[in-house]
Amino acid sequence: MVNIIRFIFNHPLNQQHKMLSIWRFFKWQISSRLWSGSFVFNWIDDSKLIISNGMTGATGNIYVGLMEYEDMGFLLHYLQEDDLFYDIGANVGVYTILASKVKKSKTFSFEPLPNTYERLLDNIQINRLNNVVTNNIGLSSEKSKLYFTTDRDTMNSVALNTDINKVEIIVDTLDNISRKFGIPKAIKIDVEGYESNVLKGAKEVLQSNNLEVIILELNGNGEKFGFKDDDIHKDLVKYGFNSYTYNPFKRKLIKLDKYGTHNTIYIRKDSVTNINKILKKANSFNVNGIDL
Repeated sequence: MVNIIRFIFNHPLNQQHKMLSIWRFFKWQISSRLWSGSFVFNWIDDSKLIISNGMTGATGNIYVGLMEYEDMGFLLHYLQEDDLFYDIGANVGVYTILASKVKKSKTFSFEPLPNTYERLLDNIQINRLNNVVTNNIGLSSEKSKLYFTTDRDTMNSVALNTDINKVEIIVDTLDNISRKFGIPKAIKIDVEGYESNVLKGAKEVLQSNNLEVIILELNGNGEKFGFKDDDIHKDLVKYGFNSYTYNPFKRKLIKLDKYGTHNTIYIRKDSVTNINKILKKANSFNVNGIDL
């Protein structure tokens, strides 16, 4: 709990009202223990999130407005109406809602776990979204079946042989999907260490100039599958991408020598100039009383 409070207290969106954010945290902790059901949380613009106790990733948006501040802020300023966005590892649909409810983009959401997929559908329904295509599958380097863990909330991933609680899931490749539905303008990949295999199944997509942005989680989790973050970074550079973080307040991309400790924004080199123009002109959004 101490780490969560420290995170909330130091979050960039909370600098003007730190105690209010701490109050939201304790209010949620008390409410979620008194009531075992789900809560509807009013989020950015008129978007909503259905959240229940134990959703450690989604509940962060109650406390701080945007749990993944740099990446979510970038998505809000970058995506435009009718852009095609792929949300890989959608979980309950936080990025999907930002893209399709707030920004009116068309989203293909991929969530392999059946129970989490149902929560994703609930969030799409309550937001009355008709511009989202949901897929109850995983993505990998080839079309097959894989086992996924089921007992780790947002940390569920492709299972290891030693894992006990798991379920068999159909997986396909990003290239196969894109041949049917089109190459996206932006992709978010959060698959708890399995990023390398997802990218191996996306060679055609990565070579296409239609793809401008990849928001990718690199935090060392791939080592359990034998993948190194350094190798993923080098491969993306070879495909013509550079790594960035983003300051939503200044609307500024900051080029990195390598990659961040959590999510990293990879942008195709030829697209940077135009994307900077889009970021500067984007409408502002009110997040917990702060204009972003």
